[in-house]
Order: sequence, then structure tokens, then C-alpha cells
Amino acid sequence: MDEHIETVIVGGGQAGLSTAYFLAQQGREYTVFEAAERIGDQWRRQYESLKLYSPRKYNGLPGLEFPGDPWTFPTRDEVAGYLEAYAVTHGLRVRTHTPVRRVSRSGDGFLVVVDGGRITCDNVVAATGLAGRPAVPREAAELRPDIVQLHSSEYRRPDQLPPGRVLVVGAAHSGTDIAYELAESHDVTLCGRDPGQLPFRPEERKARVLLPFVVFAWRHILTRRTPVGRKMMKEIRHGGGPMIRIHREDLAARGVSRNVSRFVGAREGLPRLSDGTVIDARGVVWATGYDLAHRWLDIPIVGDDGYPREYRGVAEDVPGLFFCGLPFQFGFGSMVFPGVGRDAEFVARRITARITERAKVASIAA
Repeated sequence: MDEHIETVIVGGGQAGLSTAYFLAQQGREYTVFEAAERIGDQWRRQYESLKLYSPRKYNGLPGLEFPGDPWTFPTRDEVAGYLEAYAVTHGLRVRTHTPVRRVSRSGDGFLVVVDGGRITCDNVVAATGLAGRPAVPREAAELRPDIVQLHSSEYRRPDQLPPGRVLVVGAAHSGTDIAYELAESHDVTLCGRDPGQLPFRPEERKARVLLPFVVFAWRHILTRRTPVGRKMMKEIRHGGGPMIRIHREDLAARGVSRNVSRFVGAREGLPRLSDGTVIDARGVVWATGYDLAHRWLDIPIVGDDGYPREYRGVAEDVPGLFFCGLPFQFGFGSMVFPGVGRDAEFVARRITARITERAKVASIAA
């Protein structure tokens, strides 16, 4: 399978599909490579009770509304089905079950290695978003072997954890959601810094009034162009987002023991926090996010902060390399469905502009 494709998009989630949509609108050649067997499988692997934090009204990708009552919240399986329908509706060129093993420089383009062949291309879009390595502290290895440990990416339902106390490490929105669910059947301790919380819950009636303003702020105020946006970018990229659906009072009402100290290691095989507290836990859920190392990208692009050196998805020092789906790629909205389309459109336009400029240079040289 040796071939040439103008633009290779790595990742068939909402970021990759949106980028493909805009490239198709501009008449450009592209192919999306998705490692999973089906589009949407990255959502099907999430915990069973997961729902989006934004209602369907705001979750449609460019060119296709999200079906259903606009003020209800899609489940993980509904999101997966929507992404499949999106690709079919727009006839997007996607190769599933085709993981990209390596991308390296080849002349002024790229060489892409997949199972069974090699592909040359002019542009690459890394649209894998948060699908990196689970970030688990190395001190986790100090815990007793009989303590069940799950990263949040492996957590599906409470019965995966044994009876007794469970420690949830990481108190951003995913950690608080999981801790709240577990507390219905387990004794739960939640540790980690308090990241703040929205002043309302998405399901509350007042959310219908406030959400338009919140989404506007996500898209236009909390961006890399503003001081408040740049400050939040550092907090989000290295500490997680605020509590959204589950708030402090919800955790307290369900009996979750809250400790703002960090996990630092073990004492006699049990989890130890930075304030000296030792948790007699039978299970640990690591809601500690991901390392965004693009292992398949054989190009030095990662900066000192662990994120690619890019602005708005355009690599700073690798012409032809683009990103889509990064946290705070342009603003807070980049992380959620309401913002990914704007980022994808910007990236697609920059790709088209690069192709056009290269064609002009080639024409003059000829």
C-alpha cells in the first residue's frame, strides 16, 4: 500500500472528522486514519454513565445538528453513533482499523507508516487529542498488589472496584463524576486540588439562560489571545477543568471524604497523601489525565510544557504539520464539541493556503 495522499489526518474523532469536513468543502484531498474498528469507539470505551456536559443544542459538528431534544445531554453511545453518522452523511474518507505507527519527515513532506504499507503526504494533521498515555504517578507502583488500580480511561462501572474504601486521585470534572458515582456503593475518598466549579449545573433550568453566555466566554474570551485565557490555559493543561455536573455539595451529600492534598506515595503499601494522611483503600482510580506524547510522531515537536509547539494547531517549526483537538488549542472551547469546529476550520484553511502557496512557487520555478 505505497501511495501519496495530499493530507493525512491521524484520528477519527470529532476533531479529525471536522477537519476532514472542511478540507472536503475546500476541494482538498485527504484521508482520515482511525486505529479503532469503528468510528466512535473512543467514546464507547468511556465509563457507562458518561454524558456530555453541554446539551445537544451545542454539540453538532459543522454541517450536521446533533439529533434529539436540544436541551438534553447525549450519552457516550449517542456521541459514538453521531460521529459514525457524521462521517457517512458527509461521505468522509476514513480508514478504520488502521493505526498510524510512525510519521517522519520526508523531503518537504512526510512519510506515514501504517500496517501493511507506507504513505507519503504533503501535510499531516495530528487529531488524536487527549488519546495519549494514561498519566499515572510512578509512585503507584509502591501500592500493595492486592489494591485494584484503574486509570479513569479503564473505569466503566462501580463493580470493577472491590468492596471497601476507594481512593479517587484527581478532582477535576472526571474525578468528581467518578467519585460521586462510586460513593453510591463504596466508601470514597477524593484527593487533589480544588479546581473550582461552575456556578450552576448543566441540567438546571437557569442553565438555559446562562449557557449561551458561558459558551460565548469559552469561544471568545477564554482564549490564548487574552490574559485571563492564557492563565486558564496553564491551569487546564496541567491541572484539569473545573467541576461541572457534580459540585462540592453533591459530593458531601453522598458522603465522599474530600482531601485537597496530593497523592505522594505509599506507607506500608497504602496510599499516602502530602498532608501525611494514609488511606486504607482497597481500590484506586487515577483520574489524572494523559501524557500527550505523540509516540507515533517521529519529529521533535514537544515543548518544555509537554505540549506540541503550536499556535491554533499550526506547528511553529515544522511546515505542513498541524494539530486539532488539543486542550486550549485556541480557547477553552477547543476541548468541547461547541469549539472544535472552529479550530478544524482554521486548520483546514491553513492547509489549503499552504498547498496554494506551494503550487505558486512551483509554477514560478517551472
